[in-house]
Amino acid sequence: MNPRERDNVNLTLIALTCALLMVLPLVTTFDDLLTAWAMQMGADNPLQAIVPVEARMVVSLLGLAGVHAAASGSHLVVWDGTGSMHTLFISWNCIGWQSLILFGVSLMSGLRGGHSVESRVQVLCIGLAGTVLLNLIRVSLVALIAATVGIAPAILFHDYGGTILFVGFLFAFWAFAQRWILRAPASEVA
Repeated sequence: MNPRERDNVNLTLIALTCALLMVLPLVTTFDDLLTAWAMQMGADNPLQAIVPVEARMVVSLLGLAGVHAAASGSHLVVWDGTGSMHTLFISWNCIGWQSLILFGVSLMSGLRGGHSVESRVQVLCIGLAGTVLLNLIRVSLVALIAATVGIAPAILFHDYGGTILFVGFLFAFWAFAQRWILRAPASEVA
């Protein structure tokens, strides 16, 4: 990848970050309203079917971190150090579809140029796997914060910290992809 293409990817990520940070409070408020409407109309059912699987994966991650947790359908239960139980509801809107859209937008900029099909597929697969893993970690962190610090900080992290975490992931992912996968052919380097 030549320096100009690398700069284009970085500028796209910076523009996405600035746009997200500027409209984050509006997006969070509007997102909550849309979630409530979609749930009332039943439009959330296809994505809500994914939530129990994600909740069980989050319980596994929390178990690795030593946090006692359980999942039942779309509900996640975590116990704090005193034995108090906190029940969290995971809606279809919490599973990370926004992250997949942002990743897709970054792909449009990051995969420009004369890259091989093999390297493009590698970037796509690694990026999708990283996005899914990061979303599992994000939900696990929300549950961990709820169990250790409280519900209010967990909600704050859910609404704002997750977005900042994902933007950081995108910068790290594209730095990795540009350095190790999307290397310029020897003819371009010379």
